[in-house]
Amino acid sequence: MATAGEVLRRNVPESFELSEKELHVLAVDDSIIDRKVIEKLLKISCCKVTAVESGTRALQYLGLDGEKKSSVGFDGMKVNLIITDYSMPGMTGYELLKKIKESSAFREVPVVIMSSENILTRIDRCLEEGAEEFIVKPVKLSDVNRLKNFMMGGERKEKGVKKVQKRPLQVDYNNSSSAPSPLPQLSPSFACNLASLHSSPSSSPSSPLPRCASKRPRLHSMD
Repeated sequence: MATAGEVLRRNVPESFELSEKELHVLAVDDSIIDRKVIEKLLKISCCKVTAVESGTRALQYLGLDGEKKSSVGFDGMKVNLIITDYSMPGMTGYELLKKIKESSAFREVPVVIMSSENILTRIDRCLEEGAEEFIVKPVKLSDVNRLKNFMMGGERKEKGVKKVQKRPLQVDYNNSSSAPSPLPQLSPSFACNLASLHSSPSSSPSSPLPRCASKRPRLHSMD
């Protein structure tokens, strides 16, 4: 399960790259404090920021409220990344995500979801709907810098580790060289000693060992 500051991400096309001067982020959060924090972190990371207080306001900025449909905001600036809070009155971040992904003009714009609540079903639903990442608040400067590097194409992709499935060893018993050797025969003296131990009165019969019993040696008391 994700923890504070932890990021969950879906795969993105390898050819997705931007130059620094083009990076413009639309930040959406109903909390003025959280909105100011993310705006400040983005500006520290040298990103252009447009901050709005609701999903409805974000749709208006993007021109997805029915008035116009283009890949730029109403100020003429192209939007390269949208980062939104999940829990907002009126329209949740998940509903905003769906609206964006339904738009032909903005469906390719990466959307990052933020939330102070760590709910696995919520995370899965957002990632399945097309969110690029899900960040558990509080958002840190390291998260923003990593997002910027990710958008600029500077983040290296982790190489997939191939899992090698080991096949069970197959032995051809028809081959005499691989056939199991016969069990050694017990010598008469050893068999005689074994029989005497079994019939000795000093050896009390022991109960069968339980299937889940520990095989560790018992610690003897030093009293």
